[in-house]
Amino acid sequence: MSSSPVVERRATRGQLFIVSAPSGTGKTTLVERLVQCVPGLRMSRSYTSRPARVGEQDGVDYNFITRERFDMMVREGQFLEWADVFGNYYGTSAADTEALLARGEDVVLVIDVQGARQVRSRGIETIGIFVLPPSAAALEQRLRGRSKDSEEQIRRRLQVASAEVDEYSQYEYVVVNDEIEAAVGRLQAIVGAERARVRRVREDAEAIIGTFHS
Repeated sequence: MSSSPVVERRATRGQLFIVSAPSGTGKTTLVERLVQCVPGLRMSRSYTSRPARVGEQDGVDYNFITRERFDMMVREGQFLEWADVFGNYYGTSAADTEALLARGEDVVLVIDVQGARQVRSRGIETIGIFVLPPSAAALEQRLRGRSKDSEEQIRRRLQVASAEVDEYSQYEYVVVNDEIEAAVGRLQAIVGAERARVRRVREDAEAIIGTFHS
């Protein structure tokens, strides 16, 4: 896949993207592909209280911590957002996110609708992208194809998904994950468009325009 056009930027604060979707839609895979294609874009690494699954690495896939430490971080206000997702806690470090944004990197948070609401409630400027499956039937097929959930868990995920999809209008963009490469391309286009907004590139544009009047 060819890389999306990247607007040359002076040192400036990064942008915060939020990508949400029902469980099983493939949002994490999409964002992992996206950050490989787009320079200067980082995927935030969440903290979680759940045990690592086979093949997952601490500090790479997630920051795996104990429930006790997670509770302590909640009490101390260290999370930008956090949520109980099917019995496991997930959270985004406010300090980690701020450090990346302050040095000019764009950051993507892969979080559910609960977490997105928490971030927005803080008054933080974000660019929200909601990822939809092609249909409810397609989502159910994907969940069953993963072969890691019980029938009860699948039914619960589908029930939660039916409520989550109603939140799509709270986001700036919607991407349908019907085919992964096409969906990644749509995400690249969104990042490129946001980076090219006048408010983001005004200083560079004014410098170029100045050469026409010198």
